[in-house]
Amino acid sequence: MNQVDTLHKVELSNGETLSYRKRDGGAEVVVLIHGNMTSSKHWDLLMEALDERLTIYAVDMRGFGESTYHQRITAIKDFSEDIKLWVDALQLKDFTLIGWSTGGNVAMQYCADYPNDSKNLVLFASGSTRGYPFYSSNADGTPNVADRLVTLEQIEQDVVKTIPMQQMYDTKNRDGLKFVWNSAIYTHNQPDEMRYEQYVDDMLTQRNLADVYHALNTFNMSAVDNEVAKGKNQVSAIQIPTLILYGDRDFVVIEAMTNEIIEDFEGRAHVKKLQNCGHSPLIDCLDETKESIERFIFI
Repeated sequence: MNQVDTLHKVELSNGETLSYRKRDGGAEVVVLIHGNMTSSKHWDLLMEALDERLTIYAVDMRGFGESTYHQRITAIKDFSEDIKLWVDALQLKDFTLIGWSTGGNVAMQYCADYPNDSKNLVLFASGSTRGYPFYSSNADGTPNVADRLVTLEQIEQDVVKTIPMQQMYDTKNRDGLKFVWNSAIYTHNQPDEMRYEQYVDDMLTQRNLADVYHALNTFNMSAVDNEVAKGKNQVSAIQIPTLILYGDRDFVVIEAMTNEIIEDFEGRAHVKKLQNCGHSPLIDCLDETKESIERFIFI
């Protein structure tokens, strides 16, 4: 079996280059799409653990890991179109698509636009079908839910979330990034010290933080209009078997957002709540996550 950490690269017809990791296996193909502040590296535990009957690809989206960022993205669809070019270049077909957090939004957009490519969809602690709202802040730093930001410029100038996070990237503030992850994501368990340092190295490769915030804020596949995007019900085009996996103590994608996904799939999706699990089931409950995915794929 190939080393999971071996990186490959594909030049796309749009001028970008996407890097990816591959783990050889059997005839069943799985494609992994990471979330914000991560890349394909963050999938390592799952790639090592999944059934050997699976051939696994984990891609770095534009602006993450070792992929290029020549052209700024403006919407989640820019990421999914990159994935389409990458899939076609590798001639992948009939694969299970798994999207974690922001990667779940990308995966949903992909499956809605290209319904014949994937045979299964797994939404893994995924952002909502109705996007991830970005609000202005009250004086005490809490979100002002009555004032949703609209433009990229507003998000870039946000002094509570965007600017401090970007400064951590710019100054390579490893302790600051760990503090954020320990507060919001690794609230129950943490990776071993060696992996954690590698994950922080990985976080520091990101070059599109505000752009991702804006893309998530304006994403909407539901039939419900919101303050920044009309609902066109694109989710109705996703008719392949879908599994929604989420943790019961996820502080990043709260349960209300997962319930929006469940509601918008209108009973078409299987749902699995992972107990005592946060936004990184890979760290909190790897065995249960692995078993849930394998059971779904090999039904």
